[in-house]
Amino acid sequence: MWHHVKSSLAIEKDELFHDLVDDLSRSGPSARLSFAIRNRIEWFSLETRREIVNRRKFNCSPLFLACQKGQPEIVEYLITACGADIEQEGTYEVLDDRSVHIVTPLWCASVSGHLNVLQILVKHGANVNAVSDSGSTPIRSACFMTHIEVVKFLVKHGAEINKANYNGGTCLINSVQSAKLCLFLLENGANVKAKDNQNKTALHYAIQEHRLETAKMLIAFGADLNAKSKHGDDALQLTCLKGAGDIFEYLIENVAYPPEKIANAHELMGSTFFDEHNDVSYCLHHWKRALEIRNQHGLLPKQPAMPPLSCYRFEKEFEKQAELMEMDLDRLRIQSLLIVERVLGTQHKDTIFRLMFRGAAFADVLRYQRCADLWRRALELRIQKDTVICTDTCFCAQALVKHLLDFNNRSVLMKIDNMEQRFQDIVQAFKLLVENSVEVRPLLLIRPQHKKQLDYYSKVIKCIAHLIHLMIETAKTDANQVIVRKLVRELIKDNIRCFLSGESLLHLCVSKLNTVTSSYFRDDDPIMVFPSNSVVKLMLQCGAPVNARSDNGLTPLHIASMPYNYCPKMLSILLKFDAHLDQPDRKGCTALQILLSNKYDFGQICLLDYMSLRCLCASRIVQSKIAYVGQIPRSLESVVRQHDPEFKPVEM
Repeated sequence: MWHHVKSSLAIEKDELFHDLVDDLSRSGPSARLSFAIRNRIEWFSLETRREIVNRRKFNCSPLFLACQKGQPEIVEYLITACGADIEQEGTYEVLDDRSVHIVTPLWCASVSGHLNVLQILVKHGANVNAVSDSGSTPIRSACFMTHIEVVKFLVKHGAEINKANYNGGTCLINSVQSAKLCLFLLENGANVKAKDNQNKTALHYAIQEHRLETAKMLIAFGADLNAKSKHGDDALQLTCLKGAGDIFEYLIENVAYPPEKIANAHELMGSTFFDEHNDVSYCLHHWKRALEIRNQHGLLPKQPAMPPLSCYRFEKEFEKQAELMEMDLDRLRIQSLLIVERVLGTQHKDTIFRLMFRGAAFADVLRYQRCADLWRRALELRIQKDTVICTDTCFCAQALVKHLLDFNNRSVLMKIDNMEQRFQDIVQAFKLLVENSVEVRPLLLIRPQHKKQLDYYSKVIKCIAHLIHLMIETAKTDANQVIVRKLVRELIKDNIRCFLSGESLLHLCVSKLNTVTSSYFRDDDPIMVFPSNSVVKLMLQCGAPVNARSDNGLTPLHIASMPYNYCPKMLSILLKFDAHLDQPDRKGCTALQILLSNKYDFGQICLLDYMSLRCLCASRIVQSKIAYVGQIPRSLESVVRQHDPEFKPVEM
C-alpha cells in the first residue's frame, strides 16, 4: 500500500510539472498562472514545490520559460512562492543569428528585452554578470539586440560593460548598430580601444556595417585610427575594402593622412566598387583622383614596384590619365587586381579572394585560360601564406584542379589549339602542390594529429594524381613527355601517401573513388578520370612500388580487383609489373580470392602465369607460422614478410 501511495505522488508531481510547462508555453507576455495550476502547486509543501519548479523540460525550467516569455507575475510567483532557483541555466536560441546558448534566466530576460522581468530577478539577487557558455554577459547580449533601457538598468545595477566574451567581443563592439547606445556606453566608461580576438576594435565593426554616425562618435571619443586587425586593416583601409563611401570621405577630410596613403586609399576604393559593384564610373572617379594626388606630390612611379606577371598578361599599373581612359573592361579588371595586390600585399585575404572571384567570373563567360591564370596565382599566394593542409589552400587547389580538368575536356571537344599552354599551367600547379606536400609531411607526423589536416593532405594528393593524368593528356611532344617522366620519378621517390588510409598514389590511380570536387562550381559532379591505365603504367615505369600496402594491408591489385574498379587491362598492367596475386591484406584476403569470388571474365589473362613457387612457399611459411628469420636468405625474408597479413612496413 505504501509503495502505491508513493508511486501516485510521484505521478502527480510529474503531471503537475508538465501541465505547468504547457501552461507557460501556451501563454503570452504578462500572462498569469491559471487558478487550477496555482491550487495544485500550493497543495504541496515549499520543499516539494521547489523540487517541481526546478525540473527542466527541453533543458529549460519553468522560471526560464517565464523569463523568456516576459511574464513578470509568474516569475515573481515562482521565486517567492515556489523557491525557484534564479541562477538555474537553460537553453536559449537567439532568433537573429540562430545561435544557441546555455544561459541564466536573467541573461534570457536581458536578450529578450523584458525589463519588468529583469527588475524582479535583480530584486531577488540574480547575478547581473553571469556569463553564457560563450562567456557573454547579459548586458553584452542586450547590446547586441539594442535593448537600450535594459542596458541602462543593468549598468545601474553593476553590470561590467568592458567584460568581453571568449572571442574578445565587448558591449561596445556589439552596439555599433546604434549611435545612441554607443554614446551611453562611452559615457559610462566603455573602452573605445578594446580589441577582440581578430584585433578589431568597435570602429572596425562600425565601418564594416557602414555606420557613419557611430564611427564619428567613436573617433570623437578617441578611437585608434591606426589600430590594425589581424589582416592588417586600419580604419581607412577597411573603409576602402568595405566600400563605405561616407566614412571614407569623412576620414579623408578630417584626418591628416600622408598623400601616398590617401592615393592608395582612392585606388583601393575604386577597385572595390569595380569588383563588387561593377560601378565603372565611381571606380574611374577614384582612380583619377589618386592620379591627381600622385602628380601633385610627385608620387610616381607607384610603390612598392610590382614585377610584370604572366597571370596579369604582363600589365603594369596606369600612371597617366590617358592610359586609363584607353583601357577596355578587361584591362580595367587587371588594373583592379594589380592595385589590390600592391596596396594590400600578397598575403592579405582580400588579395586572394579577389583573384578567385575574378577567375570565377572569367570561367562563367567561358574564358577558361584567364581563370586558370588567376587561380594558379591564388594558389601560389595561398601556399606562400599557409600550407596545403590549411582549409583555404586545399579549397583553392581543388578549385584549380577541377577547373583544369574541365578546361582540358572542353578544349578537346572544341578542338582548341592550346595544348602547350595548358601543359605549362598543369606542370606549374603540379610543382606547387608536390613541393609543399613534401615540406609539410613531417609536420603531420607530430602528435596530436588533427584529422582535418590529414584529410586536407589526402585531398591534395588526389589533386596531384589528377594533375599527373592531365600532364599525360597534354604532353604531346617528346620534350614534354621527358619532363613528365622526370617529375613523376621524383614524386615517387618522395613517397607521399594519404595519412588517413596509408594509400599511395598508385592505390589512388586504380580507384574509381579518386575524384576531385570543389564547391566553387555550380555543377560539382566529379569528372571521372580513374582508374587510369596510362597513369598507372607511367607510374610503374617510373618505379612506383606495385605491391605497396595501405594501413589495412591492401595493395593496388586489391583495389583494382574490386567490382567497381575491375578492368582486364588494368589487371594485366599490374600483373606484368609483378603485382602479387597472393599477397594478403590485414584480414588475410588476397587479390586472387577477390578476383575468383566475383567470377570476372579475364580474357586472355591466365592467372596461373603470374603465380610463382616462391610466393606459394612464402604463403605456406606464414600460414604454418614457421620461424624463418635467420633461417633463410635475407632476400627471401622480404618476400615472406610481404605475404604476412600482420606485417606493416614503416613507409613514412
